[in-house]
Amino acid sequence: MQSETGSAADPKHHAISYRARLFVILVCLVIGMTHVWQSWSARQSDVKNAQTNAGNMARALAQHANDAVQAADGLLLDVTDRIAMLGMGSPLISEMTPVLARIAEEMPQLDGLLIYDELGNWVVNSAGKVPAHANNADRSYFIHHRDNDTRKLLVGQVLRSRTTDHWVIPVSRRINHRDGSFAGVALATINIDYFVDLYRTFEIGQNGSIALLLRDGTLLTRHPFEPRFINRSFADSVIFTDLLPKSQTGSFQISSRIDGVHRYFSYQAVDKFPLVAVVALASEEALADWTQETLVYSAGVLLLLMIIASFGWRLVGQIELRLQAEQKTVQAMEALRLLNGKLELLAHQDGLTGLSNRRHFDDTLDKEYRRAARCNGELSLVLIDVDFFKQYNDIYGHQAGDECLRQIGRVLQQVQQRPADLAVRYGGEEMLVLLPDTGAQGAALVAEKIRAGIEALALPHSGNPVGVVTASAGVNTIRPDQHHRPPMGDLVGHADTALYEAKRGGRNQVRIAPTS
Repeated sequence: MQSETGSAADPKHHAISYRARLFVILVCLVIGMTHVWQSWSARQSDVKNAQTNAGNMARALAQHANDAVQAADGLLLDVTDRIAMLGMGSPLISEMTPVLARIAEEMPQLDGLLIYDELGNWVVNSAGKVPAHANNADRSYFIHHRDNDTRKLLVGQVLRSRTTDHWVIPVSRRINHRDGSFAGVALATINIDYFVDLYRTFEIGQNGSIALLLRDGTLLTRHPFEPRFINRSFADSVIFTDLLPKSQTGSFQISSRIDGVHRYFSYQAVDKFPLVAVVALASEEALADWTQETLVYSAGVLLLLMIIASFGWRLVGQIELRLQAEQKTVQAMEALRLLNGKLELLAHQDGLTGLSNRRHFDDTLDKEYRRAARCNGELSLVLIDVDFFKQYNDIYGHQAGDECLRQIGRVLQQVQQRPADLAVRYGGEEMLVLLPDTGAQGAALVAEKIRAGIEALALPHSGNPVGVVTASAGVNTIRPDQHHRPPMGDLVGHADTALYEAKRGGRNQVRIAPTS
């Protein structure tokens, strides 16, 4: 009888063991696959962010290059028009030297402004000095204008200035005699240091690069700067062979032909001029955080899988119902912990601004009032209200209004210099700062710092006469002691009265409530 019972129990025991082992294996597979999927998704997100950042930089740099060349072209148009009116042989042309010198000095991108006659001889230049036997008839831009009857602007390859010995980008226009024949060239040279100095300010990592090229693929300048790459042709690269003919902007990834580093490239062509800005971020650096996090998480997942497998095999004989009950208990405890955390957060913190909420303020105010009464100390309060906030919401929408309150909340958090100071969202657009052991003048200084900090955010507000978001503040100070205890509500009430006076006085100011 016992043998039959034991025999009947064995298949059930084996079935439970089989299902338990299968369950452990499936759990390990799910955890591993989830980790792989999450890691891959995080990698794709980081790649997309890197390409987006590179694209934004490329657009900004293309606009910068456009503005620099456009400013130089405007000067050349003005110079060529003046010469056309005077005639190339006019003695008045030589009197343009001070004007050219002043213009070149006022525009940081310019290395020089020069005018050559039809033989390439120097007529006038911004430096004011003409070297003996100076002639630029051998320059490629001069040959181009001499041989092509076009008044279009020419942006040429980088060359060494014969005046300053700087690397410069020549920007030139043809000058004609009144009969239309070639009269010479007007030239503006842009120092490539103007671009290199800007490119250095961008955070692109140790192996990132920024480049400015002509549309024919000629490299004008690059960061990191290396003279050996100047005027090198990249016409056979994928940007110029495949991408640029189809789109003025784009992104791709490839190993650089210069140093073999794999990078994420973004390019932006300049509409008006034959220029292309290219930003490249090294993929290894762009994914450095992802790589480190993935290694740490992978080690943790591997350790977790080993623990699950080990304990799973050791607990394989236990009843499935008990395992499910334990799992539900763990889940319930975790849910309870999360719920308690959320409740604790809700009890003390405003969800929008991150400041303390009114409930927390009421509790803190009661404690600080009683402490001030015991110690005969001062207790101050700054009440802040955003000016014309309803109009701000009506104009820009409630999402923009919420973001405005978040930024103002950060200003209040910055003035919490002491552990006892408390920044609070009191309600709507009203916020306050409770300042224990602080007199009226000290609280007024804090209020002014908040007011100035909010104005310094420079958040546009067309509904405010000032043009930006501002705030008004009311300050009140009480000093309870053992013999005189003013109502605790007066602290906020009188501060609100002072705030009303600040509003009535023109807003964007601080008012102090009179001492009672």
